[in-house]
Amino acid sequence: MGSVVEIDELTQNPGEWLRGSGPESDIVISSRIRLARNLADFPFISRAAEQDRNQIERTLKQTILASENGSHLLYLDVEQLSSVDRQLLVERHLISREHAEGRGSRAVAIDWSEKFSLMINEEDHLRIQVMQSGLDLQNAWDYINRIDDLIESKVTYAFHERLGYLTACPTNVGTGMRVSVMLHLPALVITRQIDKVFRSLQKISLAVRGLFGEGSQAMGDFYQISNQVTLGRSEADLLKQVGDIVPVIIDYERQARDFLVKESHENLHDRVSRAYGILRTAQTISSEETMHLLSSVRMGVNLGLIENLAIPAVNELFILTQPAHLQKLSGAELDTADRNIERARYLRRHLNKQPGADGAEKN
Repeated sequence: MGSVVEIDELTQNPGEWLRGSGPESDIVISSRIRLARNLADFPFISRAAEQDRNQIERTLKQTILASENGSHLLYLDVEQLSSVDRQLLVERHLISREHAEGRGSRAVAIDWSEKFSLMINEEDHLRIQVMQSGLDLQNAWDYINRIDDLIESKVTYAFHERLGYLTACPTNVGTGMRVSVMLHLPALVITRQIDKVFRSLQKISLAVRGLFGEGSQAMGDFYQISNQVTLGRSEADLLKQVGDIVPVIIDYERQARDFLVKESHENLHDRVSRAYGILRTAQTISSEETMHLLSSVRMGVNLGLIENLAIPAVNELFILTQPAHLQKLSGAELDTADRNIERARYLRRHLNKQPGADGAEKN
């Protein structure tokens, strides 16, 4: 079983989805594909007895660790983890909030580069997810397809000839696939065009969620766009549906940024400079305010309004200032007030040591 020491090692690296590389990475943070799978010999999780769950976990653990990737995986018993460690995995997008807050036998296998994770006994027996930095759905699909085939060669999935893969939630029946892209859309928010974009997405059956998926807020102007229905659609259809619309949204965001630069340069510059100034000098700051200000700074860096600050460094701050990461980095459990002080200290230390930080804003 993975230990606390191993989880601590994860905090030393930014993880795949925040690398800040890959196509269109100024706007697209990451591309993710998730597959929902169930073992044919066991009831769905909602109906499974404790001994079923234990057997599912043992079967999948054995299969996964015996695979060719097995030696490169961190395998964690989620039930045994502390609440801070579980929250840390949620913040890193390696498990879902439902998986963190669940009960009974459940686990996750994580590849050290954090490109993929395998959740055992979440809503389905197995959820495989692959993440690529930037807009890179095809590579994500090729990667996850290989992992899925490897596992399917060793276990029997619940599959129906007409319906496809059988899943706990009816909306996942068929391919069991959810294709999602995480976008940073601050200019559409500032120019108040974001709702119009969302309404048009809903008309074509695409879901829009916040940073941490279902039921979460769009902190830091991050939005996840994904398919809603899989039944009757092939994997290629779903990749195309999401892959065709994302460039349109990227284009809208770029136009909105151009508009702000041309028509409202002083206001934009003021917003970015103030955000950067507050983050570098605040003595106490909440997670929400940090996300909001980092969003402006990230856009400012991409528009050349802030020099000597790299996008990967900004991306890392989005995650390292989250509650569980802060507590891991400081080596202590902190209440909200102490977290806000520690977060401000962390931001000051990291942003003021950037080269040229004393006069980094461009006029």
